[in-house]
Amino acid sequence: MVLNVCYKTWHRVRFVVTHRHRRGDNSKLGIVKSAQVASVLAGVFSIFGGPKKSESDDVEIANFMAEPVSDLTKLKEHRSNMQARMELLIMKIQADFCRALESEELDDAKFSVDRWTRKEGGGGISCILEEGQVFEKAGVNISVVHGNLPTEAIKQMRARGKKLSEGGPLPFFATGVSAVIHPRNPMVPTIHFNYRYFEVTNTDGSVEWWFGGGTDLTPYYLNEGDAVHFHKALKTACDKSSKSYYPRFKKWCDDYFSIPHRGERRGIGGIFFDDLDEPNQEGAFQFVKNCAEAVIPSYVPLVQKHKNDGYGYAERQWQLLRRGRYVEFNLIYDRGTKFGLLTPGARIESILMSLPLTAKWQYMHKPETDSEESKLMNVLRNPKDWLKIEE
Repeated sequence: MVLNVCYKTWHRVRFVVTHRHRRGDNSKLGIVKSAQVASVLAGVFSIFGGPKKSESDDVEIANFMAEPVSDLTKLKEHRSNMQARMELLIMKIQADFCRALESEELDDAKFSVDRWTRKEGGGGISCILEEGQVFEKAGVNISVVHGNLPTEAIKQMRARGKKLSEGGPLPFFATGVSAVIHPRNPMVPTIHFNYRYFEVTNTDGSVEWWFGGGTDLTPYYLNEGDAVHFHKALKTACDKSSKSYYPRFKKWCDDYFSIPHRGERRGIGGIFFDDLDEPNQEGAFQFVKNCAEAVIPSYVPLVQKHKNDGYGYAERQWQLLRRGRYVEFNLIYDRGTKFGLLTPGARIESILMSLPLTAKWQYMHKPETDSEESKLMNVLRNPKDWLKIEE
């Protein structure tokens, strides 16, 4: 009993020490004292041997951006449960991606970490970086929420073919990671990714579950080499599960990220999928894991390649106009935004973190023929098979 209490205390202190150091906290006395406590507790373990290590003890929360939303003890106890596995995965994806982006900043800009709770159940962790030299705005959020589905959400799910019970409240659990990165340099593309897991419990106790998500790229200036690199990374991730996934989900992405009133796509695509429950829960989870882990190698090399490229006033104005299109899609068509706004207790700041700090709408703007801007528009109106794969 004593050792168990000591172990939990030591683990918590280690989390605090690590995060004060990582976040640049200058309270040296607090860090020293915390470190001394951790040292004493570690000594206790060296004398008494400490608790036996098991797979559930490998939850390294000190590496996360904040403590998990769910109680750590419960996460460990239910480590094999898909809810816990997905929460731990998205916590790691969030931390890895935030650190990768911070390492590209030129002025030591860091993400602010906002851990929030939802009175209806659950909460989330929003990591936001603003006004960096490389990233004008970057948001990487995770959420772990539960409660009863609102009526409009049930209607939306039934319209997609979900067989949900009638005549009673339907408990749900949803967890996911979502990121949108708006770089300052117009030569660096914007990236969006989202990977999520959803459960709904019917009135008879049966559970409907599925995964969804995707990664897509929105450049302001077209670089075909970048496009090929990005799509190759996604295809490699998809192929680990099925050779059919990339062409299938690439087309889905082109169709989904469409702005019908403009007759164009938001960007040059990637992959997108929803309601994935094949081949089984474990197989679907591994697929999502592979795709989420492919984000850094698909995107960060493009940041490194272009963050110091030169640009002028005209390129900046074009970037702002394209950001306007981004806003139009997210507020009018994006299903995730709609679901978030319909969910009781929704946190508006986190939902709208996908919007850029600045954007622009210009009346009847049309790029000049054969310009670099028009080359991008041609691809946005006619999605391209970047890897020359025939379905």
